Amino acid sequence: MNMFRLVILAFIAALALALPDAEAATRPSEVIEGAVDLLNEGLSDRKEELEADEDALRAFIDGILLPRFDREFAAGAVLGKHWRTASDEQKDRFVSAFYATLLQRYADGILEFDMNRVEILPYKGDASKRTTVVKTNVRLDDGSKIPVHYTLVNREDQWRMFDVKIEGISYVVNYRKELESEIRSSSLDAVIIRLEREAGAMTADE
Repeated sequence: MNMFRLVILAFIAALALALPDAEAATRPSEVIEGAVDLLNEGLSDRKEELEADEDALRAFIDGILLPRFDREFAAGAVLGKHWRTASDEQKDRFVSAFYATLLQRYADGILEFDMNRVEILPYKGDASKRTTVVKTNVRLDDGSKIPVHYTLVNREDQWRMFDVKIEGISYVVNYRKELESEIRSSSLDAVIIRLEREAGAMTADE
């Protein structure tokens, strides 16, 4: 399995492991641990339907992802310095396009993901800080384990995820480098339009 794809699938899967009532999570580890059967139960009951209906699958993943993923904080981290100079309209459009492409590009892969691959480690972070890390291991096909760590931010007294690191490599940092190069060669507006078109093309092709 492609390593980057594994990261994103593990990221979405970990969000799905969160408590059914995400707002009830007062400790960062509760966003990862808790109702481990949530995703498995949903896929077990509806797998054939979700395999056949892309809209239903996306709605299913969106219902899990949206309450537990800080879209704005993640988007700001990805854009870095460009977030600080972006207009409110650019920020709103980027947040929506960034989330839509993330959701649409990887939602179908969740049907392949085996939740038994994920081992949630005891939480040893500092929940008094604004951000913290919850650590897991993910088992690969050959039986080896790799560290997959989730970074959460506490905003408005609610812990939400915004980044994932695999073997120390940050999804946010990688995406930032990719977009930084694209923004330098074109513009932030061009990147936003490209993401919006990508999300729209995915929807149109279904």
